[in-house]
Amino acid sequence: MTFMSANCFVDSNILIYAHDTEAGRKREVARLSLQELWETNSGVLSTQVLQEFYVNVTRKIPRPLDRSTARDIVHQYRAWPVVAIDPEMICRASELEERCQLSFWDAMIVTAARTSRADMLLTEDLNPGQMIDGVRVHNPFLD
Repeated sequence: MTFMSANCFVDSNILIYAHDTEAGRKREVARLSLQELWETNSGVLSTQVLQEFYVNVTRKIPRPLDRSTARDIVHQYRAWPVVAIDPEMICRASELEERCQLSFWDAMIVTAARTSRADMLLTEDLNPGQMIDGVRVHNPFLD
């Protein structure tokens, strides 16, 4: 799986699957995707993604991680560019939500990806191949 993108924004579901021991093939695909992004220094995240990751891996996956382990993983991702969500981005996401008929949270992810100048968004939550506000959606689980 080679990403042809200078910057690739990663949605929380990819991070979550990479650390969910019960996720089977999705775990392997997510781990390989993240490994490639680490090797190419091309991964980008947002504060929203890291928050969603922490809550889900400590509370919602079948075998939750302990909080300390989850915090350590979040700390590791400080090495990546992380988009901090601000009020202007929230307003832009609200407009995108309305214009493109997305959920607010998906619009927030797309807005953060756009803010980071990512060419690609890795997620399973949107239509693969779709271009939203200049960002191409890619579902790595369909490769």
